[in-house]
Amino acid sequence: MEAEKKPPVVSDVGAWAMNVVSSVGIIMANKQLMSSSGYAFSFATTLTGFHFTVTALVGWISNATGYSVSKHVPLWELVWFSLVANTSITGMNLSLMLNSVGFYQISKLSMIPVVCLMEWVLNSKHYTTKVISAVVVVAAGVGICTVTDVEVNAKGFICACVAVFCTSLQQITIGSFQKKYNIGSFELLSKTAPIQAVSLIILGPFVDYFLNGRWLLNYSFSTGATFFILLSCSLAVFCNMSQYLCIGRFSATSFQVLGHMKTVCVLILGWILFDSALTVKNILGMLLAVMGMVVYSWAVETEKKATAAPIPRNKSDMLDDGEDVPLKARVSGLPPSDLEEGDMKS
Repeated sequence: MEAEKKPPVVSDVGAWAMNVVSSVGIIMANKQLMSSSGYAFSFATTLTGFHFTVTALVGWISNATGYSVSKHVPLWELVWFSLVANTSITGMNLSLMLNSVGFYQISKLSMIPVVCLMEWVLNSKHYTTKVISAVVVVAAGVGICTVTDVEVNAKGFICACVAVFCTSLQQITIGSFQKKYNIGSFELLSKTAPIQAVSLIILGPFVDYFLNGRWLLNYSFSTGATFFILLSCSLAVFCNMSQYLCIGRFSATSFQVLGHMKTVCVLILGWILFDSALTVKNILGMLLAVMGMVVYSWAVETEKKATAAPIPRNKSDMLDDGEDVPLKARVSGLPPSDLEEGDMKS
């Protein structure tokens, strides 16, 4: 029975692979789309609205064709979740604008301990020393290979705190909703995506104007820019789907820790495709981060096995309640049926 309830290993690996590949792909596509050397589409919040619009459309088609089944989730909870998620997106964009890249990376790394703390407070989840040590190693490795200059100001610090808090709360809520309403990852995404899409499409252009002083309507859409927008939206469907799937199947902490594999992949691909600098410091940091991820995976798996291991009991406790056992069977340790057969033969 236990083997039937446990998800197949291939599906677990496939979920992580989908998340890593789609996330790295969307970063590469957005870099070409938004960089000044590319198509200079500097409307990140509106682009996220496009992402959720396409995701919502895919969810609607899935429900209409019967591929997925819609389950009831109270509207106020969906609105509350969407508000937290959109605040997370806006906060991240403001944090990147107001702070240095180094402090922005530190704020992203701080999500790991914040998620751990929030899961402990909200879900009473405890972590072993091995897991905590692995988390520290991963954070240190990613910090070494990504953090350079660190400059911070009051407004930027507040935006970073809001972004970290809302992102952590959003990821924990994804797992909680799936358990609370017994709803699948894609079904939940299909319900939250339309609300996020509408709100971001309406508010996104104003947020982007505040960030860069440019209006979306004044942007000249070329064939190349349109292609990369569609590519980014397509990858976003798989990215969002795999995020909900991974968090629902594992935990928000595991998603944060193992998710930093995407950071390592982005650094390597940036070096290969965009001639980004890759120093010895970057390489050592990546190796340390990967080592931490391996140790984390091992520690979590060890913790699962220890939790699932049966507790040794006395032989008398292993019998069903109310079952009468002959004294001879208790002394010899043999099952009563074997003793009865032996007595009959003698």
